[in-house]
Amino acid sequence: MRLKSTALVLIFAAALAGCNDTLESAVYESPKVANKVEQPLPARLVAEIQKKGMDRNAPIMLRIFKEEGILEVWKAKTNNRFDKVVEYDICAWSGRLGPKIKEGDRQAPEGFYPLTPYHLNPNSKYFLAINTGFPNQFDRANGRNGTNLMIHGACSSSGCYSMTDAQILEIYAFARDAFKGGQQAIQLQAFPFRMTAENMARHRHSQHYDFWKTLKVGYDHFEVTKRPPEVNVCNKNYVFNQLTADGASFNPQGACPATTTPPALTAALSGYNAAYDAAYAKAMKKYDGKIWYDPTEAERKALVADLRKSRAHDLAFAPTGSALKAGRFMRAEEAEVANQTPITGTAAVNQMAAAQSNQPAATTATATTAAASTAQATTTAAPQTAAEGQPAAGIPIPQPNPLVPPVTAAAAEPAKKKPLWKLWSSE
Repeated sequence: MRLKSTALVLIFAAALAGCNDTLESAVYESPKVANKVEQPLPARLVAEIQKKGMDRNAPIMLRIFKEEGILEVWKAKTNNRFDKVVEYDICAWSGRLGPKIKEGDRQAPEGFYPLTPYHLNPNSKYFLAINTGFPNQFDRANGRNGTNLMIHGACSSSGCYSMTDAQILEIYAFARDAFKGGQQAIQLQAFPFRMTAENMARHRHSQHYDFWKTLKVGYDHFEVTKRPPEVNVCNKNYVFNQLTADGASFNPQGACPATTTPPALTAALSGYNAAYDAAYAKAMKKYDGKIWYDPTEAERKALVADLRKSRAHDLAFAPTGSALKAGRFMRAEEAEVANQTPITGTAAVNQMAAAQSNQPAATTATATTAAASTAQATTTAAPQTAAEGQPAAGIPIPQPNPLVPPVTAAAAEPAKKKPLWKLWSSE
């Protein structure tokens, strides 16, 4: 009994420092495979890859949606556009919606992260792990810090995205095969939720809204092109698929150089922006006077209490429930009672949102209209698609160029590579 108690104490102590591969005493159910690092993809996924006309070692991209609790694996087809192969339910993620700010805050990262073979950890005590690469250039420029933020197995999280061991076995295999095929960097896109017009309207009172609008630019670019965007950082902000003149480079903390958006991309986004604005206005009417309450981690865990009890013998097994199911709408007057402060304007709403997340209130006003959400020239399109992975009919789409690497690392020197869209400019 004393040994078991000691093991639990060590696990909880490690959790305070973040996911750091210290679950040596934990006992959890793992797939029985001869070589987890070289375990091939199961037949069902190989069949899906073949069905979609993809090469087995073609490049991949990962997308995470916190609120929905989903991790998606996308893979390049022979036309160099990406299609979704599979999605997994995330077993556990800690904290609440919003980016990771500092070590020990239990937040899981949000943003765009290039993953290289260096980020794979075949010896993780969480069965297998892929480091997210946090902090990236954007995080460092904004003073954010933290270590060992991973996608891993064991279903236990303290700032990580934790899967079951069976799930991470497949995700690891996807990454391994892509690197074997020559991919240099896999793009991880981590979002708070699917950035549709309705979801953006529902979360418009969050103190993180301005940051999420920035992420949405990259989200939109992928939705339109079905190709991972080229990511850079300047003036402490993300910039996506931007052309610079005279070989100018991006300085994460310095002023942005003069940039232009490729005309083909601008044309493709315009139709989606119009559809987004209409959907956002409709959602604003639907949610008028309502404020979405983002649940705490404890409230999410309460939803899966019985599941946790059923696996009590697995010391590392600590799933978290759905943020969508645990969250709820509150009317403005209910929020006033809950926070003992009048909700009379944007600043007050920001204070209420900050109180929910135990973080400082935002210092800038949160946009609450569709017009404000389209302030940036190339942002805010929440594209509507006719079918999974296919652009809506009638919207011009840049033609794929098989000579362009489908994924580029954001950390690479910009002057040493050709921008993704420059090769399309002649078209």
